[in-house]
Amino acid sequence: HYLAKGGSMEEMAAEIFCRETGCSRGRGGSMHLIVPEVGMLGSAPIVAGTISLALGAALAAGIRRDGAVAVTFFGDGATGEGVLYESLNFASLRKLPIIFACENNFYATHMPVRECRVNRDIFEIAVPFGIESKQVDGNDVLAVTEAASAAIERARKGGGPSLIEGKTYRTRPHAEGMRDGGYRTAEDIEAWKQRDPIMLLEAHLLDREITTPEQVAQVRQEIEDVVAEGLEFAKSSPYPEPDTAALHIYGKS
Repeated sequence: HYLAKGGSMEEMAAEIFCRETGCSRGRGGSMHLIVPEVGMLGSAPIVAGTISLALGAALAAGIRRDGAVAVTFFGDGATGEGVLYESLNFASLRKLPIIFACENNFYATHMPVRECRVNRDIFEIAVPFGIESKQVDGNDVLAVTEAASAAIERARKGGGPSLIEGKTYRTRPHAEGMRDGGYRTAEDIEAWKQRDPIMLLEAHLLDREITTPEQVAQVRQEIEDVVAEGLEFAKSSPYPEPDTAALHIYGKS
């Protein structure tokens, strides 16, 4: 999300490595990217933890009437947290410019959604609050773009919040270093790998002759170069000095 907002690959890699040159000066690491300059108001590892933060940002945008729209991303596991429903209610009540984007990959950490939800169609949780909601193929870039664009336009026109459920999948463990634990089959994972969103978009562009195999290969090489440069930058950057540990904790009076 930080990169999509225009953030620097080098600064993101450095932040993951907790280096002083990182986008949050090494204070956030991999879980707490905060870069207000590009519209990244903060990520957090607490389940559903950023939903109410985005709600506050949307309230501020509504008061300012500056056309800004807040977006909060969360997984299917967050639908078990009460703060989501409180936020849906308040957002609808105040017609706030916010999009609730649920990345439903069916498993949270390891529990299948079928074992913790009676209604597995997550987009329907917004209906009782009078919120426009939609379920899309989360691996279809064009479908996600269409749904998001409509929700953003509606929010900016004063139409209030939206909820978009993208049905997707993670082909790796919940977190690096964790094993899958046998709760998913290898066949299921492999089937979803064939629906990788980048591969699907490439096929779409190639089938319609919008691009060529040579152009696709060039873009892939450019991406690999940017990532390699970011990694090298991170590895060679210094750690924050110990005597700066108290910086960025208190606001300036």
